[in-house]
Amino acid sequence: MLKLENISLKVGEFELKNISFEVERCDYFVILGLSGVGKSLLLESIAGLINPTSGKIFLRGEEITSKKIQQRRVSIVYQDADLFPHLTVFENIAYPLKCNGEKNIEEKVLSCAEMVGAVEFLQRKPGTLSGGEYQRVSLARSLAADNDIFLLDEPLASLDSKSKSELRMLLRKLNRNGITIIHVTHDYEEAISLATKIGVMEKGALVHIAPPEEVFRHPKSEFVAHFIGTKNFFKGNLKTIPQSDLKEFAAAGINIFCLTDVEDGEVFLTLQPEEISISTETEKGSSRNHFKGKIIDIAPAKVGFEITVSIGAELIALVSGDSKGELKLEIGKEVWVNFKASSCKIYK
Repeated sequence: MLKLENISLKVGEFELKNISFEVERCDYFVILGLSGVGKSLLLESIAGLINPTSGKIFLRGEEITSKKIQQRRVSIVYQDADLFPHLTVFENIAYPLKCNGEKNIEEKVLSCAEMVGAVEFLQRKPGTLSGGEYQRVSLARSLAADNDIFLLDEPLASLDSKSKSELRMLLRKLNRNGITIIHVTHDYEEAISLATKIGVMEKGALVHIAPPEEVFRHPKSEFVAHFIGTKNFFKGNLKTIPQSDLKEFAAAGINIFCLTDVEDGEVFLTLQPEEISISTETEKGSSRNHFKGKIIDIAPAKVGFEITVSIGAELIALVSGDSKGELKLEIGKEVWVNFKASSCKIYK
């Protein structure tokens, strides 16, 4: 439905560099990155508000690189939406219908308002609306314009947690009803809860495009791993152990046994905190990796506690509140961390 080929764009000292990706009909594509990496510029180039310096954009099979936003049939919604302050909510939603010469305006406005839950404040002015209500009206106006692609620029960033949850539910509903959405955000949890596909952006480039599960489980760079919150991420060297199906990963301060078919050489290793157990003695069992270390931090997590143990490097394990109490875990205590060779994920 939408295809970008080697899009580059320079604004002052900042540059988007050779960005290519495709978005299929009914995708929910989230562009995820820190502030200042070029997410909004990329969105505005798709909308037609700014022209790229090179590359091509195709929409519905037609090249639109130089076409104006009015010729693209896309809607863009910003964090601080731009409703007409002197018009009522009804009149704001009706505006694109009037511009297009539509008939049955009242019926269509009511239909769009019902879809986003805005019927009860149709006669109010935008200045009286909460942040969540304001964004609902912006989405209703986009629906009234009959555009099938929504470009959302940090639409939930200024909302409270309750409004964010409600708007996420609404955006998922709109997407299920056939709206293709491209949504930029710096919030990883927002991306995970909405996206069918994520593009991670760094320094003006897309460095990883994949479904959410793959982005989370298989980060392709150190930046991506740290940005999305991967807790145990190491760069080192992998080598085969003679007469063994295991390999050894060596990084500063640690040597870890891994079960992998990745070729020897420089690699990344990730290890999920829930794959690591903590004990007061060396565990007996299937775990091949046992390290003695000292607890240097304990932090509450959404579920249980994250225990940071220094073993030469720092490992973070996730334990339940019960286990924390039973093992009497506290900062400064010496413990063992244990995990299986198969729990280590290795990437080139």
